[in-house]
Amino acid sequence: MFMLSLESAIANDALVRVIDAFVDAIDLKSFGFSHVECCEEGRPPFHPGVLMKLYLYGYHYGIRTSRKLEREAQTNIEAMWLVSGVTPKYKTIADFRKNHSKAFREVFRKFVFLLKEWALIEGETIAIDSFKIRGQNSLKNNFNDKKIERHLAYIDQKIADYEAVLDTSDKEEERLETQAKIQQQKQKQDNYKAVRKTLKESGEEQISLTDPDAKAVILHRNIVNVGYNIQASVDAKNKLLVEYDTGDVNDTHALYPMAQASKDLLKVEHLNTIADKGYHTGKQIQQCIANNITTHISPRETPSQEEGVFPVSYFTYDSQRDSYTCPAGSILRTNGVWYRHSENRKGQKPRSHRFQRYLTTDV
Repeated sequence: MFMLSLESAIANDALVRVIDAFVDAIDLKSFGFSHVECCEEGRPPFHPGVLMKLYLYGYHYGIRTSRKLEREAQTNIEAMWLVSGVTPKYKTIADFRKNHSKAFREVFRKFVFLLKEWALIEGETIAIDSFKIRGQNSLKNNFNDKKIERHLAYIDQKIADYEAVLDTSDKEEERLETQAKIQQQKQKQDNYKAVRKTLKESGEEQISLTDPDAKAVILHRNIVNVGYNIQASVDAKNKLLVEYDTGDVNDTHALYPMAQASKDLLKVEHLNTIADKGYHTGKQIQQCIANNITTHISPRETPSQEEGVFPVSYFTYDSQRDSYTCPAGSILRTNGVWYRHSENRKGQKPRSHRFQRYLTTDV
């Protein structure tokens, strides 16, 4: 038998001490957390500060599930010190996160603001990019309208087959078994119709049953899974996260919203933004310029891989003469005619777009 002091077991520069000081320094009630102040009567609930500390500890060390966090609070010395020896159950931990999702985001924003006050975030240049993570929802529990129609058509065919068996069967036992199968298929049919109704009411193109916020996304190597396309911005000074978005916005529509959200959070008048070619859209860049955001975007490569075909970036445009100079030095002037492409050289229909035809006049 021996005596152990948790305080002496925690190093002075341990991360848990930073987490403990940060949570104690903020006003949890102002962020929307419940049970910050309780009545004297009855058994008091776990203080939100304790659960917040446990979650922040889990975020740093990659411990995501509530059951694992429950175990950490019971066996890990640092976690035990952080939560003052209390042992919340996994259901309490999970409900705390579910009931305070907006408050969690506000706490994150407060932490970013503190980092800026401490000069760890410069607030002059940010980089924006996206990454994909898997959700808890399986692909079989993710539906769109076409997928539901395929399931309903398959069930209709199965019911028709079973009814044909009923018409030709004379055995009572076989008829009862077939009727049970028909009833089972009709129950599935009702379930899919209910999913279709929910999908229609939501106004979304797809719906996930287990993880409602997750969408079918291409994670890697063209493999489709249900998850999230996370947009994130990072400050250039110490590569610290500034802002994020877990919505279903793709890269081509995320440049301005992410840049503006980062600018508002950092409370700066001007912001430089760096992004790759996936964010190269004229409308998004125009919105950034109008709101004092300077963009540095990687240009897109030419989609053509044909030999002898030069990308547009190889041609120099003269705005005064409204002409292009090709790599060979020839001048291409417009004939003033606008037209649409109907098909490309391989006979495939491209996306509909308009452009002006320029003709070489001094070959």
